[in-house]
Amino acid sequence: MTAPAAPRPRTSPGPAWRADPYAVALRAGRGPLFLRRTDGWLLPLDVERWCAGTDAGDESVLARCRGAVLDIGCGPGRLVAALAERGRPALGIDVTPAAVARTVRRGGTALCRSVFDPLPGERRWNTALLIDGNIGIGGDPRALLERTAELLARGGRLVAEAAPGEVDERCEVRLDDGRGGLGTPFPWARLGLPALLRHAEAAGLRTVDSWTAAGRQFAELGLGTQRESPAQAAAPSGASS
Repeated sequence: MTAPAAPRPRTSPGPAWRADPYAVALRAGRGPLFLRRTDGWLLPLDVERWCAGTDAGDESVLARCRGAVLDIGCGPGRLVAALAERGRPALGIDVTPAAVARTVRRGGTALCRSVFDPLPGERRWNTALLIDGNIGIGGDPRALLERTAELLARGGRLVAEAAPGEVDERCEVRLDDGRGGLGTPFPWARLGLPALLRHAEAAGLRTVDSWTAAGRQFAELGLGTQRESPAQAAAPSGASS
């Protein structure tokens, strides 16, 4: 049975990621591509890595995937494709048609959908992924984490990637191709690991593990005790690196 759709956040991603700079970069498999803040600060986006095969950081994520996996903001689909190659059930969702098309070409399964839209298998996903900065989707990390928790099955886990450092930022950004091409403004967020764990706790998720691989930081988060079995609730938790 599919759960009712969650309320939409105050700000929802969508058309901005369909803008030409992002779609063009995905089709080419390379940048330059940036997120440009209103004060002119630029965050480089690693399009080449997204379009390549998995690295050691990705492999550390894949090793923690259990059961059916939902990759939120799957981009060009390297993780979904890697799971499919290993015979694991996985679905990618992304608001950009070019990302979904590239995922399918790589052998993955993907839908052009926002995480805040009704989705297949709500409350039945064993693992959800928020990788490559996707904790920023919608610009409201707590709303995103709460929505993700609604998608997980009993005992499900979220694996999320954190930004480097102690950052905890909400801002408005635009996609910038470095050559004068700009997308429309949209809300975004960046969370370092301490902030990610704080927001996760506020959203009812507990820290299972945290680690660093290939210079990237990750956390594995579990549902709170209200949706876990007594045995799961009694299991030890904590962060390690």
